[in-house]
Amino acid sequence: MLTLYYGPGACSMAAHIVLEESGEKYEPKRMDLSKGEQKTEAYLKIHPLGRVPALGLDNGQPLTENTAILPYLGKRYNLWPKDPIAEAQALSTIGFFAATVHPAHAHISRPERYTADTSHFPGIQAQGKKSFHEYLKQIDGMLAGREWMSDQYSVLDPYAFTFYTWGIRREVPGTTVPLVLAPHAPPGVPRCRHEYAAAPPQHGAYRSSASRSGSPGGG
Repeated sequence: MLTLYYGPGACSMAAHIVLEESGEKYEPKRMDLSKGEQKTEAYLKIHPLGRVPALGLDNGQPLTENTAILPYLGKRYNLWPKDPIAEAQALSTIGFFAATVHPAHAHISRPERYTADTSHFPGIQAQGKKSFHEYLKQIDGMLAGREWMSDQYSVLDPYAFTFYTWGIRREVPGTTVPLVLAPHAPPGVPRCRHEYAAAPPQHGAYRSSASRSGSPGGG
């Protein structure tokens, strides 16, 4: 059985949604990031960087980083492209999300990672918010005229959803939840400004998954 180590509102929300919607039994382990539970000696043996998500595999081996966890879950639950070119494009998108979009948000939420001088925090956060806003608009462009991030629903969609929830929390101008994710967004989250088809019934776990993962936040 799989075990997901997650933090409320963190980027682990993407894997959490996938597991919730899979219908497969798994063990969710909530890490209280505000109390530093991710920095305990026991957890550092699972994820040496002390971050979430981490996925305990069926054989007990840990898997870390969304760039590995999401493709693994996608292949396990048929939520990953099978065509080689489509798969390469999906990997490119996940790389963009993990290496560019997420770090931009970290400049807002974790300025201490980039300088020890607290007087520089406001400038780092302001630039981070500006960059994060631009990347959300870039994701908007990737979705323009499309129903999903890939040719069909995949693990890319809950990953993109996570960033939009962060944008709403950080009050990034004009942020709304796009995609077919909109009908399943938690109460109070602004609806999509684009017109997309309604999501299939099996993808109706967004509300419960997002709620279980806590209010939008991230690191």
